[in-house]
Amino acid sequence: METESALRSAPVRQLSVFLLNKAGTLFGVLKLLQDSGVHVLGLTVEDSVDVAVVRLITSDPEAAETLFIEKGIPFGSCDMLVIELPEGVAALNKSLHGLLTGETNIHFLYPLLVRPHGKPTLAMHVEDIEVAARVLQASGFRVLQQTDLSR
Repeated sequence: METESALRSAPVRQLSVFLLNKAGTLFGVLKLLQDSGVHVLGLTVEDSVDVAVVRLITSDPEAAETLFIEKGIPFGSCDMLVIELPEGVAALNKSLHGLLTGETNIHFLYPLLVRPHGKPTLAMHVEDIEVAARVLQASGFRVLQQTDLSR
C-alpha cells in the first residue's frame, strides 16, 4: 500500500489517446470521461489527415485508463511536469530560461484548463523530469503533483 507521502508526490500523468480523424470522435471520448466522473483538466490535440493524438490530463488518470481499456480505445501514458506560473504569463520566459540553464529539452507543453491555486499552470513533457523539476523549483516555481489537480 502506498504511503500518504508517496501519494502526495505522485507526478501528474498524461494520457495520449489515438483517434481516427472523424467527426465526433473527440466529443465521444470527452463525453465518456465526463459521464464517468473524470474531469479533463488539460487538453491538446495533434491532428493529421487520418488520425489525431489527443493528450489529456485528467482528475483521475487510473479511472480514465480503465475506461479506455474497457472501450478498446488505444492510449499511452507518460509523466508530466506541471508548474504554476507565479507571476502569471510573464513567468513563462523565466521558466524557459531555467530549463535552458538546466540543459533540459522540452518535447511539448501546453497550458491547463484549471488553476488549482488561482495561478496559471503549464504542463510540460521534458527530457529529464527530475532535473527540470529541481531547476524550476530553485527558480521559485511550484511543481504540482497529481493530488494538486485531482478533485
